[in-house]
Amino acid sequence: MREFKSKAFWRAVLAELVGMTLFIFLSIAAAIGHPSAPGQEVKVSLAFGLAIATLAQSLGHISGAHLNPAVTLGMLASCQISVFRAVAYVVAQLLGSSLASGILYGARPATTAELGLNKLSGITPSQGVGIELLATFQLVLCVIAVTDKRRRDVTGSAPLAIGLSVCLGHLAAISYTGCGINPARTFGPAMILNDFTDHWSQPQLIHCRAPGCTGLGPCVVAWRRLWFTTSCCRPSLTTSPNA
Repeated sequence: MREFKSKAFWRAVLAELVGMTLFIFLSIAAAIGHPSAPGQEVKVSLAFGLAIATLAQSLGHISGAHLNPAVTLGMLASCQISVFRAVAYVVAQLLGSSLASGILYGARPATTAELGLNKLSGITPSQGVGIELLATFQLVLCVIAVTDKRRRDVTGSAPLAIGLSVCLGHLAAISYTGCGINPARTFGPAMILNDFTDHWSQPQLIHCRAPGCTGLGPCVVAWRRLWFTTSCCRPSLTTSPNA
């Protein structure tokens, strides 16, 4: 709770709010513009990946630029942030996503009915969970791997690696689920349009439970038990796992 009184802590929370607002605005704007154009899936995937890479480079020194509740939970599970910081980050991410979605809702063309909602396409809820699990697994694994301070072999750009991971996840999953590897990105448009189809009404909570939980658990276990065998330490109070 000492973090609550820290100016650096609230700067980090604000960075997550601003970063998520910009991320959702940039990526969803790309998704709803000319949705039937050739190569739209590649365009959207690149937009998501480039947006994350840019914002991670810009805000990483302040908050770590998680910009994803699944990543925040992964950092919590790997003992890199405290519970209090994780909760504050997730709240900021959800608010930022909703704010950006509201802005896009008012700015979207009159002919655009959607707002980048994640929908299942020709697959069952169980299949959707499996796809989301694997796509989220590779993303959280990448984030934990490139920000692990115990590694001495990471000499490249962590934001670039994370951006490429986001892009890959979208290329793999966007045709089936719309790619909900970021629960906050999924939450914002659904909240503004009040449309939680494939979120709450299905037996499996496709875009909220699957990325945040089922993809997170195996990832943390794999990283901690297969590659490193250290015990869980006290959560760090540092503001940026990328620093």
